[in-house]
Amino acid sequence: MSHISPAPYLVWAFVSCMLWGFLLFHLWSFDRFKCLRWNSGPYSGAFKRIMTYSYFLSIPLIAIYAIGNAVIKYREGFMEIPFHGFLPKPYTFWEPSARRWIFPLTLLFSIAWGLEMVTHLEELCFWLYLVNSTAKNQDWFKTLYFRTWAVGSVIAVIGMPLVAILTRSDPIKQNEAYTFLAGSLGSFALTLWFLPILYMFPSFLRNLKSEGVDVGTIVRLTKFEELNRIRVLFRFFFCVPLLILGIDGCRPHDHHINESMLWTDFLVILASFGVAVSSGITLVIFFPRSIEGEIAAKDAQKERKRSRTGRSTFGHSASYMESHGPSRMNTYVSETHSFSQAHSAVGYSDRPYTAGGQNTYHFVSSPSKTNIRKNSFESPFTDDGSQPAHDFKNMDKPWKEEERDVAAPLPPIRPNRRRGTDIELGGFDTLTETNLSVHNLRMSNVNPLVHGFTSPINLGYAAEQVERVTPRYTFKK
Repeated sequence: MSHISPAPYLVWAFVSCMLWGFLLFHLWSFDRFKCLRWNSGPYSGAFKRIMTYSYFLSIPLIAIYAIGNAVIKYREGFMEIPFHGFLPKPYTFWEPSARRWIFPLTLLFSIAWGLEMVTHLEELCFWLYLVNSTAKNQDWFKTLYFRTWAVGSVIAVIGMPLVAILTRSDPIKQNEAYTFLAGSLGSFALTLWFLPILYMFPSFLRNLKSEGVDVGTIVRLTKFEELNRIRVLFRFFFCVPLLILGIDGCRPHDHHINESMLWTDFLVILASFGVAVSSGITLVIFFPRSIEGEIAAKDAQKERKRSRTGRSTFGHSASYMESHGPSRMNTYVSETHSFSQAHSAVGYSDRPYTAGGQNTYHFVSSPSKTNIRKNSFESPFTDDGSQPAHDFKNMDKPWKEEERDVAAPLPPIRPNRRRGTDIELGGFDTLTETNLSVHNLRMSNVNPLVHGFTSPINLGYAAEQVERVTPRYTFKK
């Protein structure tokens, strides 16, 4: 900390605040912060709660670490050191209030780093399990991968703060350097283990396509593969610079990297961008938005508002008619009758005939317009009420010429369905994607968890699909 100038911490603080803003925007667009509730849905088990809250606690802790160091470094400023020029003021010359903040900020950063490793380890174990899984080992919570994640998470959450506590006697030589070294070694090892997953993932997707997995799942996994490649790159940007600074700070002889303001500031800025971008991609993978589902939800909400507005308008009209009584209705009937009389000169007749006890107005063609008599609709009754003789045999001739098949079967209508946090749009189809995946699952050797996969932490909906389909299978041990 003492070797780093104020500018890199200011950049880190700014990038962390941008990440926090993106987090709020994404979660509001995702489900209006419902995923942060303790009971966020029917599938909010202990595993999902641990992963959700560990991830969301790490981001503000990293932001507090960067903002606190930026404030301290700008307050202390620079000082002239003989034979070295102007350098950031060493911590031994800081104010006592500033020196008291060194250990709390480092402790917060170590806790945040331990929670980051919980997230990284879970993703590593889950993707290894998913790539190597078959239909025989579908339960993620009973595998060795899940046990590895549980044990490694406990070590990371306890080990990182413990390193900061045990080395607090020397704020710079031991506390900061050993914290950087321990955290960067753990993150670097986890990131290296991701490389085999990226290598095996294309063949894994080809196998899913050959096994008949639905297109929606293939699209989601392909998107996650591309995001994982970008995230692994930025994780290297995060852990490698801090690993270099940590190793250089723990060396017994004179420092080389930490004495250069250029390389120290460059490595810290690179690490800040690495942790911010990788954490943002993790947010997109953990809580994937469905733009199609969001559009469908907005359209459904507009339709509900429109229907409520229509009902209120109808109720207002009914109350208006009820308040004005029969007089308003008689006025409407008289106006309609006057309209009919006004148009009698162009071929309309307002002479009523009695049919079923009701007065009904009919249309007759004008005698002067004999050229349209064949296409006009004449009354089936004469003026005296008797029925003339007509040729009813040719009345259905136009219908016979069209030869319409009114009994042709229509395609089945598929309604909109909610699938966890997504909305499956309806339409005219013969088989939905979910039913197609269930149908293909009968002869598939793919883990049933893949067919309902949406997120590495949202395993509730996928487990429901497994429960729906598993009774149709007989798994041999």
